[in-house]
Parts: sequence; C-alpha cells; structure tokens
Amino acid sequence: MAAGKRKHASGDSKGNQAKKVKISENVKPVDKTDGDMSNEYTIPSPVSMGKWKNKERVLIFSSRGINYRTRHLMQDLRTLMPHSKPDTKMDRKDKLFIINEVCEIKNCNKCIYFEAKKKQDLYMWFSNVPHGPSAKFLVQNVHTLAELKMTGNCLKGSRPLLSFDPKFDHESHYSLLKELFIQIFATPQYHPKSQPFVDHVFTFTIADNRIWFRNYQIIEEDASLVEVGPRFVLNLIKIFQGSFGGPTLYENPYYQSPNMHRRLIRLATMAKIREKQNVKTSQKIRRTEEKVLIPHDPTEDVFETPAEEKPPKIELVPPEPQEVRKKKKKEFKRQRLLKRKQANKVK
Repeated sequence: MAAGKRKHASGDSKGNQAKKVKISENVKPVDKTDGDMSNEYTIPSPVSMGKWKNKERVLIFSSRGINYRTRHLMQDLRTLMPHSKPDTKMDRKDKLFIINEVCEIKNCNKCIYFEAKKKQDLYMWFSNVPHGPSAKFLVQNVHTLAELKMTGNCLKGSRPLLSFDPKFDHESHYSLLKELFIQIFATPQYHPKSQPFVDHVFTFTIADNRIWFRNYQIIEEDASLVEVGPRFVLNLIKIFQGSFGGPTLYENPYYQSPNMHRRLIRLATMAKIREKQNVKTSQKIRRTEEKVLIPHDPTEDVFETPAEEKPPKIELVPPEPQEVRKKKKKEFKRQRLLKRKQANKVK
C-alpha cells in the first residue's frame, strides 16, 4: 500500500487553526466592551523568561580504587551541581591526558577528577578543559552528607551563592583558584536542570594554608546559616598551565606528601621505642656491675654503747597446761530462720 500524504496545518481550513494564548504578568479578568461581554483569563508568565547562555558543563568522575567515602562525596557533588555529568571510572594505567578526550566526547568544558592512590590517599583535580589551567589538591577530612546528618537542608537543583575568603584576593595563585572555582561550582542561570531559587551557600575559607569547603543552608526568616554538608579540606599541591599537565605555574612550599607524613610518624614511634630499650639496657648494666666496697670507717663505732649482759633465765618447772575451749558450732542463718518459723507455727 502506498503511504498516504500528510496534511499540513497550512492547508487546513481557518476553523482548525491553533489557538494562540495571550501571556501577561498579572492574572486578572479582562472585560471586553466591544462585541459580546465575556471574561477572558490569561496564563501567567513563567518564572524565568531568559535563555540558557552559559553552557558550562562539569564532568565529575574518578579512577579505580576509591573507597566508599570518596564515592559518596562524588555523588554528593553531583547532586549539588545540576550542571554536572557522570562517567565511568578510569583505569589507573591510563594517562591523565585522556581525560581531555573524555570531556570532549561528553561535551564538557570543566572537570573534577578524583584520583585514588594506595587505597588511602585521595587527590582531586580541577581543570579547565582543554586549554587549562588545572590544579591538583590533596583531599583531607572528608565528611559526606549521609555521615554528617546535619539539620540543614536545601532544594535539589537550586543555584548556590559562592562565598570566598578575603585572602583569595591578596595572592595571585589564590585569585586564579577563585576564578576556577567560580566557573566550576556556579550553576549557570536558566539551566534546564536547575531551579530558580537560591537557598544555600558554598563557602571557601583559607586556614592553615589549606582551603576549607562548607555548604550552608540560608534560612529565610533571619538569614542565618545552618550547615548541610558535605565538608572537606583541599591541600594545594601544584597549579599547571595546561589541562592535567604542562608547565608548573605554582608549587605549594608548605605541602607535605602523605608518604612523608607517615614516615615521620614511624620515625617518631621508633625513637620512643629506642629510648625505652636504652633505659632497659642501662638498668641491666647497672645490676651486673660489681658493687664498690667502701672501706671501714673507725669513727662509726664512736657512739655505740654496749648494753648490759643479762644472765640467761632457765625455767625448772614446766608451765601449766592451758584449757582448750572448744568453739561452739554456730548454725547457719538459714537454719536459724527455719527454727524460728517452726517455733512460731507451734505457738
């Protein structure tokens, strides 16, 4: 059978034309003076009339070998950032330059990559794909949403405010990181998956040469803050000019690798054990050494006065035998109570 031709809307009669809806800001009945008197209601305008122009997309994924806490943290960041995209775990043997190709396939221009090493150290990469810059951090003190159980709560998909410490403007490498964080964590306006509300704040504070991340809920009544989570600490290692590589722009002089930290702890414990062993050996040596004999001092017996010698007392008569009294056998408390009960019954 031959397929029938489709009829377009332009070829239909005027009676079948689509009805147009008038859009106005206020929902009020409009009275028509001309012609028939009737009330016409208009549909209110949507919340956001703008277009989605800032096409920022962040790829959030990790390498193989991460633990459960890192997986939960990664999932929390995905829920807090509606403009993020997930991907499968990357093999450890693959080089980091492959991430640029993965981001290009996923149509993402920013990337957060969790790199796990030795199943105990976690590193986080923030990168602007494909031209850079990129920064590598050591992640410490990780606490996820499920672990904290805070009282705060925020709407899923809502746009956050970004609050930065004043120290970010004093040094050049911190100002570069500030711009990178703004482009990654800020949800684009009019994003399809975002909600047109602002009810939480991402705070980045600098303390002890580290960046502390917190997420707070904004309470409408008095604008007070209640922590939602997650929370973690970023220890900066290096800032690279390119994406996941290239020449080094900044290297943190205060950074101490976790291997070096564990080595110092082991050395400190070894020093304590050695001190204890040295004390024990010194005590053994003291015990085995021959005691030094002090010569006799003749002046020691000056104040010793000899006591009078008493004659020995000899008893010729044997002593009288003492009477041995037998102890009365006391009855147990239970037996006494039974006897009392029996006596009472007889009465």
